[in-house]
Amino acid sequence: NMSTNPDHQQLNIPVSCDDCHTTDPGWMPATFDIHDDYYPLTGAHLDIANDCALCHNGDYNNTPNTCDACHLPDYNMSTNPDHQSLGLPVSCDDCHTTDPDWMPATFDIHDNYYVLNGAHAVIADDCFACHMGDYNNTPNTCIGCHIDDYNDTTNPDHVDANLPTDCLQCHTEDAWIPSTFDHSMYYPLNGAHSLIANDCNLCHMGDYNNTPNTCVGCHQTDYDDATNPDHATAQFPTTCEDCHTEDAWVPSTFDHDGMYFPIYSGKHENEWSLCVDCHINADYTSFSCIDCHEHNDQIEVDDDHDGVPDYIYESSACYACHPIGEK
Repeated sequence: NMSTNPDHQQLNIPVSCDDCHTTDPGWMPATFDIHDDYYPLTGAHLDIANDCALCHNGDYNNTPNTCDACHLPDYNMSTNPDHQSLGLPVSCDDCHTTDPDWMPATFDIHDNYYVLNGAHAVIADDCFACHMGDYNNTPNTCIGCHIDDYNDTTNPDHVDANLPTDCLQCHTEDAWIPSTFDHSMYYPLNGAHSLIANDCNLCHMGDYNNTPNTCVGCHQTDYDDATNPDHATAQFPTTCEDCHTEDAWVPSTFDHDGMYFPIYSGKHENEWSLCVDCHINADYTSFSCIDCHEHNDQIEVDDDHDGVPDYIYESSACYACHPIGEK
């Protein structure tokens, strides 16, 4: 009758003492196994199972069995996140277990606000990293959080290139690299270009608004430095794709046979090694027939052309009569 913690009479606890007690002095610890019939004691609650007054405050008939009834002060004092400001539910077990320190939380309803995937999932337990203490006004757009990343990026310089601020157009949530930027919207990267696709600065040189989209715009130096044949001296076109593919400079696709003179077929096939074999002094605007193979003996050539009208022993005359290298 004199027990107050708990008040056995008020709670109508059975008078068979051995239901809850042993014969140890002081009646403690008690084995109030039927507590689970009222409220299961697990986790942090189990640690205070022997301190009845801590939860019951002397009133065992009116002790609430909801989380917020005991933990409303914890709810109100939470700052990361601020439960009150966000209007989070007061049913603690929606997000928490009975483990001490409330962590880790299982805030499954975050997906109702913003789905945490990829790199975001890694920092899911660090609310402050994104929310900065303000859970009501946290942006839900990429640029809302990543404006500093956008502004500080130099390869490519997003601001200078006026790239879209919708990060998902070029990136995934896993990492910034590799990006999924569809470069083909501006210039398709094929062949040798595809090998340097991740080194933006190699072509753009920090200027993404004024990068040329013509071959010679990037390859003028290659054109000027070419010696076999000497492109500048020969006044070759600066449209590289007329003779080359994007895979490599060689082999070229220059149609010498079809456009000028057959050297890859007919009698002149395999009769030369370098362009300068026929184009003396690296002058590709002219050529020499009489300085090579059997034509370099004028007496013999003169005899071969005895009786041929307008015959002259010079290369231009050879080409005029033999434009495809045939007799």
